[in-house]
Amino acid sequence: MWVTISFDVAPSRGIVARMSSLYPFRSVGPRARGVARVGAILGVLVAINLTANLAGLAHREWVIPLSVLALVTVVKLRGMHWSELGLSVRHMPRGLAYGVAATVAVAVVVTAGCLIPLTSPFFLSERYSDLRMAVFSALVLIPLMTVLPEEFAFRGVLQGALERTFGTRGVFVVGSVAFGLWHVTTSLGLTSGNAGLSDLLGTGLVGQLAGVALAVAATSVAGAAFIWVRRHSRSLLAPIGLHWAFNAVGALAAALTWRAVAG
Repeated sequence: MWVTISFDVAPSRGIVARMSSLYPFRSVGPRARGVARVGAILGVLVAINLTANLAGLAHREWVIPLSVLALVTVVKLRGMHWSELGLSVRHMPRGLAYGVAATVAVAVVVTAGCLIPLTSPFFLSERYSDLRMAVFSALVLIPLMTVLPEEFAFRGVLQGALERTFGTRGVFVVGSVAFGLWHVTTSLGLTSGNAGLSDLLGTGLVGQLAGVALAVAATSVAGAAFIWVRRHSRSLLAPIGLHWAFNAVGALAAALTWRAVAG
């Protein structure tokens, strides 16, 4: 059954206003402009996240992809180079090689995790209890709604701005922490929907807060890994492949684990 979706969700005026000031204060020095640029990008990302997850808009699943597309367009028009965004054509073969290798490595680790009795309950996510939904999520929803927007936003726009102003240390510290905090709103019900985490942390308020903290820590570490492959490959294809592997292979593993439990 096909469902027609009207694209009536656009970034809020506040998001658009923040995007229009991504390169402010041209009269001050380059360092101050760089700091202001990074601050503006972080502000845009906060606004996008809160709008998508807490505003209760119709078709809110489109807020992040469309807003990030607008963000990339704005920074490109304002002078950010393709290479800073990780989109240089000459680096794509290297990025593709990194991405494929990362996908294979993650698939091996996740498969092992599903087969080990001690860790298999952590793959029992109710979101992917249906195999067909897990396959659709892995091949369509996760790439379009999660991986591509987040990689363009964090390892593309934000990392490009951080590289200009703060160098390697700033990229890893600010980039990974920002990516971890990005997942606060989406992990509020994490423990209640995961059998392994429910058993470990409980489903009460303390358990929920612990689940959020665990999600932020885990995604911060993952963000650092994505940054590393992005820097070494010089291409956005590498973190896209690694990010997709974590999410999509995990979704498929969850569905297969549910089927194994159901017998």
